[in-house]
Amino acid sequence: MSRSRLARLIADGAVSGPAGVARDGKARVAEGQEYVIHLPLPEPVDTLPEAIALNVVYEDAELIVIDKPAGMVVHPAPGSRSGTLVNALLAHCAGSLSGIGGEMRPGIVHRIDKDTSGLLVAAKSDRAHHGLAAQFEAHSAQRRYLALAHGVIDAGDPRLRGLPGIGFEDGGVLKITSRLARHATDRQRQAVYFDKGRHAVTRARMLERFGNPPVAMLVECRLETGRTHQIRVHMAHAGLGLIGDPVYGGARRASVRALGVAAGLASAFSRQALHAAHLGFDHPVTGQALAFDSPLPADMQTLLDALRAAS
Repeated sequence: MSRSRLARLIADGAVSGPAGVARDGKARVAEGQEYVIHLPLPEPVDTLPEAIALNVVYEDAELIVIDKPAGMVVHPAPGSRSGTLVNALLAHCAGSLSGIGGEMRPGIVHRIDKDTSGLLVAAKSDRAHHGLAAQFEAHSAQRRYLALAHGVIDAGDPRLRGLPGIGFEDGGVLKITSRLARHATDRQRQAVYFDKGRHAVTRARMLERFGNPPVAMLVECRLETGRTHQIRVHMAHAGLGLIGDPVYGGARRASVRALGVAAGLASAFSRQALHAAHLGFDHPVTGQALAFDSPLPADMQTLLDALRAAS
């Protein structure tokens, strides 16, 4: 169980020791003393299960891996109480969910944005939830994203090399290191900082470049950390905003001169062109190494084909 869950149980009088009910979470204990935790039955959540079709990549008694479509919110929030991945999982996993945090629900270990497609794992038991969370916290889980972005990665570009937090590794891999926190004036956005916020590292490797001259690319992004909007914010900081990104892409439009008809498709792309293509982790109970790959969704594949044709 988590520390916060244990603290709530103590506060609720669910822990007893040699002197009876133990309500002081800071009380010192002596060697040999015994404490008993009385676990209440998990409570149902107020989120309603909904019979929403899911693309299940893998499932067992402990966890489930989903290939999420773009447009689906992961967790209920104000303004999106229904139609979320959690609503769908509550219906799909009915009867096989555990009491994570004292509630009957799937354990959302990590999230991807509403308009980002791709792979996501959720826990169906407490032990799986904490085992997976530990791997994500230790950065041992592997997450690779495919994105279509404006610009190209060029290790010799003086503009790129002159930006704070930018470095290059072997093979021309772009490494972006900063801190991320809420934007100073727009609370819906994240922003790059170097004096506050949470540590964030993204690595980006250009796979293909498009246009004459090259003005767009297919890029593989690897997350060392997993912060809100991390790839989108970091790529925008590097001047390599994702095609279709309505928040961080700015007013940048694809060049018709360089891309021809593909420029129109890129300019009209209705979401950030970002896909969680690979997910790998050790099974939190068996220890088996698991790895999953997801092909590009149809909208990104169509845009990629057009960009290739233009080149």
